[in-house]
Parts: sequence; structure tokens; C-alpha cells
Amino acid sequence: MDAKEILDEKAISRALTRLAHEVIERNEGVDSVVLVGIKTRGIYLANRLAARIKSIEKKEVAVGELDITNYRDDLKDKMLDPKLLGSILPMSIESKTVILVDDVLFTGRTIRAAMDALMDVGRPQRIQLAVLIDRGHRELPIRPDYIGKNVPTSKEEAIAVQLSEVDGSDKVTIESKNE
Repeated sequence: MDAKEILDEKAISRALTRLAHEVIERNEGVDSVVLVGIKTRGIYLANRLAARIKSIEKKEVAVGELDITNYRDDLKDKMLDPKLLGSILPMSIESKTVILVDDVLFTGRTIRAAMDALMDVGRPQRIQLAVLIDRGHRELPIRPDYIGKNVPTSKEEAIAVQLSEVDGSDKVTIESKNE
């Protein structure tokens, strides 16, 4: 399988800087904003986004981690009482603007699971969605508020996001599954 690089380290950095400006503008600042990264790569993107917002606004933004494993609709053995195992929310999300952060938006099922998990913790004023890559093919009526890059794909293609915190380098590639 030949992987074609569609974003390099600089392009990812520029996308996150643009997303930070969009978050600040849309929310008229960040006083009531909480960033919540979806495990695994969404957490690192949320932290990077928070750092950029701080450099622009000179204000800290709370960052949380959300593990949606027990909320996924593709689990064979569902728990009767799902728990946020491995999730860390540093503050109450009540009456806050929670921005879910993830690396790739595809069918929308991960985001639905993340919203279910959030609602079990509290009731935010609103939930927004920031993704590095929107590849299309939604199965649920979910639309991101902030997009790093739209990458129209076929279902036979795969998007791979690599981040230095996990993978040692920053890049996004696309490859065909059928080659």
C-alpha cells in the first residue's frame, strides 16, 4: 500500500493555529470553553490547541481526556452501566462550551459515543466539534464546527494521523486499502 502524505508537520501546525483563531472568534473568547480530547490522538490535538489559544489570548483553557470505549455502538459485550474509565475532566462541564477534539471524522459514530459519555458526566451549555481531518461518509447527522482539512475519500481509502507524542513524527497520510 502506497501512502500519500497530505499534511506534513508544518501543515498540521498551521491548521491548529487556524482552528485556535476560529474557536476564539466563534466563542468570543475562551472564558467558558473546555477542550475535551477523544482518546488517543484527540487528547494531543486538544493540548496543542490549548497551547495555541493561550499564546493568542493569554488565557489558559481547561483540557480534558475522554475514553469512549464503553460507549461505542460496535462493542459486542456492552456494560449495563458504562463508566468513563480512563477519562479525566479537570472541571465541571456544567454550563460550559465543550469542544470535542478528534483526529479524523468519518462515520460520526465516535462523536455520538463521546456526546453520550459527556452527557453522563454533566450538561454542557453546548457541544462543538473540532477535527483535524474530515473525510466524509457520515452515517449519523454530525457535522464539525472546526475542520483542519477536508479530505474527500472513498471507503476503500484509509487516513492515518501520526503525532509526535505517539508516533514520533507529525503527518497525515492517505492510502488505498485495496492495493
